[in-house]
Amino acid sequence: MSVPALYPCEIVHVRGRPVRHTLRHRTFLWFVDVDHLPRLPLPLRLLVRFDPRDHFAGTAPTLREGLARLLDAQGVRLGDGRVRMLAHARVLGHVFNPLTLYWCTPADGSGERVVAEVHNTYSERHCYVLRPEDSGAARVAKEFYVSPFFPVDGHYRMRLPEPDGRLDLTVHLERDGTRPFTATVRGHRRAATAPRVLGAMLRHPWSTLAVSAAIRLHGIRLLLRGLPVLPRPRHRVQKGLE
Repeated sequence: MSVPALYPCEIVHVRGRPVRHTLRHRTFLWFVDVDHLPRLPLPLRLLVRFDPRDHFAGTAPTLREGLARLLDAQGVRLGDGRVRMLAHARVLGHVFNPLTLYWCTPADGSGERVVAEVHNTYSERHCYVLRPEDSGAARVAKEFYVSPFFPVDGHYRMRLPEPDGRLDLTVHLERDGTRPFTATVRGHRRAATAPRVLGAMLRHPWSTLAVSAAIRLHGIRLLLRGLPVLPRPRHRVQKGLE
């Protein structure tokens, strides 16, 4: 299936305990081959940019090299294997990607990997390197402070199939036999033509700033509902992101 592509989508966060709360946000995401990033008409290049500094350690000259450094630290040799990425693009100098996904086929023959790169609102990053089951699901220990209302414990159960005509992602937080938090991303594929890109930008101007603002606004609402803020542990830079 051809790339690049757009996925107009709805992101939903459902918090089940200790209080019930739902966040819904409409936006659009890009699905790209990291070796063949979009080449758009000059005016649109000001609105769409993928910068290696926004991902991984932020020091690699390309997205592929940043990913390769991370995987190498995990004992996986990416080589010239295929890599597809789902993310927000930088818009007028701003980007915030709570979750960037990379579907990888390492050249070492070790099997498919999905890398879930998580950014929190404290400018910290962490990557989960997953080997999904046939269903596209994987379970991994939570190792990174994201929400100020949840401690760094429990596990994530992630179902992250590579998008085709449809985008359908689910992330559950599992703690003490319960699922207090679930995030879903649902959308449908659109060709990344210049008119469609422009239309998406007009419908969702400052798309990445809106994501960041929505997260902070809902955090304030939860705080006003009495949820205590948990201390943020000292962030340890992950191997491969130094």
